[in-house]
Amino acid sequence: MGLAPEGGETGGGLTGYIVHHLTHNTKQFSFGEVHMDSWIVALALGLLASFWLWWYARKATSGVPSRGQAFVELVVEFVDSEVKNTFHGDRRFIAPLALTIFVWVVFMNAMDLLPLDIPSAAVEAVAGKEAAHHTYLRWVPTADINTTFGLSLTVLLLIIFYSIKAKGAGGFTKELFTAPFHAEGTFAKIVLALPNLFLNVVEYLSKPVSLGMRLFGNMYAGELVFMLIAGLFVSWFTFLPGIVFQSMWAIFHILIILLQAYIFMVLTVVYLAMAHEHH
Repeated sequence: MGLAPEGGETGGGLTGYIVHHLTHNTKQFSFGEVHMDSWIVALALGLLASFWLWWYARKATSGVPSRGQAFVELVVEFVDSEVKNTFHGDRRFIAPLALTIFVWVVFMNAMDLLPLDIPSAAVEAVAGKEAAHHTYLRWVPTADINTTFGLSLTVLLLIIFYSIKAKGAGGFTKELFTAPFHAEGTFAKIVLALPNLFLNVVEYLSKPVSLGMRLFGNMYAGELVFMLIAGLFVSWFTFLPGIVFQSMWAIFHILIILLQAYIFMVLTVVYLAMAHEHH
């Protein structure tokens, strides 16, 4: 969510305000540039989500559950039922993975509901407007394409792992060159080997791209809409309508937050189930 932009903070009206809040806090390393804000916030939220699940699992009782325990049990059962309906192999790793993805992505997406001017206001209160103007912090990790592609590339590695586990290294390699176009004769198999390899590589690469881009696009757009509403309703006369529009968009955005986490989780399980099957 956004608050009204101030000229002193951005120095460029609405455009400067948006540019300021779309700039990452980066650090240069020998291997490249790292978005420290996305990395730190994602790590902190991952630890928080893990602690939240561990805390209620530790306090779980066989009697009447508390509201918190009942909610966690509802989430766990919901995820487990989705995995059970999709993945028909050993779910001892897949179900916790799906739960981790769903809860972690929800936590990261939910950061978009917090006013994005809080970091700038905190820095300004401590160090003044000039320091706030040069301090950048984007705290919605999933609005950073590096985060979403990091998640989706991990899913790709798991897809390859489960493909090799189910089919063996030889079977996996053979499938790359013999499917989806099948042939009987040796010459036909040689002719179709490169087209098959090309299509399989495209299929494997399209999965992390679709996962990463879908999550990033929706969260980035949601973050941008909050900024535009904050900028368009900046005056005292439009302050109250701005609050109304921000609230309406926030309520709608809650559905996006949950839906995108659900889609990412379900597609991950579907891709792993496809990799686990024999062709």
